[in-house]
Amino acid sequence: MDIKEIQNLIRFVAKSGASEVSLEMEDVKLTIKTGPEKTETTIVQSPIQSLPAVAPQQQIVPQPVAEPAAPAAPAKPAAEENSKYIEIKSPMIGTFYRKPSPDKANFVDVGSEVKVGDTVCVIEAMKLFNEIESEISGKIVKVLVDDSTPVEFDQPLFLVDPS
Repeated sequence: MDIKEIQNLIRFVAKSGASEVSLEMEDVKLTIKTGPEKTETTIVQSPIQSLPAVAPQQQIVPQPVAEPAAPAAPAKPAAEENSKYIEIKSPMIGTFYRKPSPDKANFVDVGSEVKVGDTVCVIEAMKLFNEIESEISGKIVKVLVDDSTPVEFDQPLFLVDPS
């Protein structure tokens, strides 16, 4: 289990409202406890046979893992501030591209008018390029993701003013 999978699991548990989740696999035991004020994560990895006894101690309970859950809270005030805008969200995990190819123009820019069904970006997942279409009509007021960067499922990509 890599750090990205753990971070995604932490976000999922925090959003789900579960108070505690435990996961045990061959070499990893993971417990995530959430409450109204904080998220606590404990990770214990089994020592690998060929390493000296000192190495596993460095891997037990890495503290930075619990930190990614904290930035999710400050995002809410920004969303409340822009409540009149509607988000176009990523329907999948992949790499976000604003252009159909490097030598072409962006699908949309700030100020562009979009209609339902207009392509706003492309997300590459497993060597497949998926065109993402707008589900709303309006004007793009903000691009929330940099070109050629990874995006998560349900991550906001654009803010649209529907008026």
